[in-house]
Amino acid sequence: MAGQTPRHGRYGLLLLAALLSLIVQGIVNPSAVQQVIVTALAGIMLLLALRAARLSPRVMRIASALAIAALVVSIVKATAGGIGEGAARSTNAALIALGPPAIVVGLVRDLRETGSVRVQSLFGVLSLYMLIGMGFGFVYGAIDYFGGDPVFAAGQSATVSNCLYFSFITLSTVGYGDFVARTDLGHTLAVFEALIGQIYLVTVVSLIVTNLRRPIRDGAPA
Repeated sequence: MAGQTPRHGRYGLLLLAALLSLIVQGIVNPSAVQQVIVTALAGIMLLLALRAARLSPRVMRIASALAIAALVVSIVKATAGGIGEGAARSTNAALIALGPPAIVVGLVRDLRETGSVRVQSLFGVLSLYMLIGMGFGFVYGAIDYFGGDPVFAAGQSATVSNCLYFSFITLSTVGYGDFVARTDLGHTLAVFEALIGQIYLVTVVSLIVTNLRRPIRDGAPA
């Protein structure tokens, strides 16, 4: 298994890229440069997730083409305009949405091959959690631009930072109440996100942490 170490390390890189994207979206002032960086990081996270899953070179080439196309769209929007904010956020959401299934495939393969839960598995499930939160954040932003009505109540603007903040307080079921979904679609998405976050934390993450470094029993499903 020594030759597999570099592959396992990619979950750490994926988690690092997700944290960096979270910082850029949450702290950096909205600008054309910020949008390009966020899209670039979304493409990088997708490629890292697919690489960790060891998918075929053909899938990697298609994903690379999608990431490059999304980056080009972001650059064109930042420099020449003509592309709406909703389209840009939908593109980022699509890139992020492809990551979680790849992480699941990679984690299952690693568990079956190593026969134990390792630290990189924890990095993988945390990365998946981060991608879910970011993906919903982009969706809320896209709805605000495509839906006609503001997605948030009380006149709160759907900036990248606000959407990300609302997404993660919903995913973690904290619910401070300073941001509230206004539309029926927003309400429904918030309910689904809260359910996903709660179930994910009390099942997948807790099981990974509990069984960290323990061997999987013979015959037990990965």
